[in-house]
Amino acid sequence: MKKLESIEQFNELKNNEKVVFLFSADWCPDCRFIEPFMPEVENEFSQFTFIYVDRDEFIEVCAESDVFGIPSFIAYEKGTELGRFVSKDRKTKEEIENFLKAL
Repeated sequence: MKKLESIEQFNELKNNEKVVFLFSADWCPDCRFIEPFMPEVENEFSQFTFIYVDRDEFIEVCAESDVFGIPSFIAYEKGTELGRFVSKDRKTKEEIENFLKAL
């Protein structure tokens, strides 16, 4: 999974690509829980580009996107939000896959 490098990159990606942003942090146990199966999810949903957004590094992006709990997912295509799976709760592989299928 690519890691977000700048706010400019965030805006460019959400306006140009079919992208899913994963808001996360290294210290978050629920975020670490999903790490082992995320490569499988990325392969299954290869129509999306998956981008890791470090919550601590990009707190302003989180605030602007109304992301107050992690891990959380927001999907965009050409500047339009396709959907969001945003909460502070632990997420299962099945829940993430169902979210992506519904997009």
